[in-house]
Amino acid sequence: MDVSINVSTAIGVVCEAFLYGVYCVLFITSIVILIKRYRLSNRVIWAANCLLFTTSTAHFALVFNHFYTALEYAPFSEFGDETSAIMGANLLSSVVDLVGDFLLLYRCWFVWGKNPYVIILPLLTSLGGFGCILAIPSLVLSINPTSPVPPTEIVPLTIAGYVLPLCTNIMVTGLIAGRLWYLSRIPVIDEHGKLAILKIAAGGRAMMLIIESGALYMVTQLIFVVLVAIGNPAEAILSYAGTQIYGIASTLIVIRVGLGTSPEQTVLPTTHIEFWSQS
Repeated sequence: MDVSINVSTAIGVVCEAFLYGVYCVLFITSIVILIKRYRLSNRVIWAANCLLFTTSTAHFALVFNHFYTALEYAPFSEFGDETSAIMGANLLSSVVDLVGDFLLLYRCWFVWGKNPYVIILPLLTSLGGFGCILAIPSLVLSINPTSPVPPTEIVPLTIAGYVLPLCTNIMVTGLIAGRLWYLSRIPVIDEHGKLAILKIAAGGRAMMLIIESGALYMVTQLIFVVLVAIGNPAEAILSYAGTQIYGIASTLIVIRVGLGTSPEQTVLPTTHIEFWSQS
């Protein structure tokens, strides 16, 4: 039995509500860690972390308002239809995805010795995907303003809008993990004159989380792209829940790296590597 778009949308709202609660706890935890360990030493991380939570909150507020209004005034048969509020929520979802990509790009740039050439291609694919998404609302309004799923005419553009950020995430995750693995294998001379393998303060303990968070992004985006491509109503579930997953994945990285920076020690103080700029 096929699940209707209305049922999928309702399930998506419930899933997002649960994930938003999880995200709130993680965000508060990240703020406490940032205040205790770094205060305001890195405004980029602070701005990205707060912007992610703000846009995710705005997205959930629009979705919840749509849910409440539909239950109060509209018949359930129209619950999955596109509205101006839902269209705005979809744009906010792409903003969350974009900010999460920028956070990863910033850390990739920092880990690679602030080399801008490393992040040019991932940056272009991320901006290209966001540009595709920006064009969708006007096209939907001109083709079928109340369509609960992307009209057939713009499915390729919709897929491109999610495939390009997916490519960004794959590239950046690989670059960060590869760079940290390479640095962690560099032999150095310790204080006793013996060869030792460099232990990176934040990198070694955060590497697996980077990979896992990247996988979380990739799996979510990949499944969503497939559902959009085949026109499955279940895409509505990930359309709502995916926004909070993007924020959660980025915040987990902030938390894990923040917790792993201070306690660990390197073999040589001069080779200490951090993700956090002190400027």
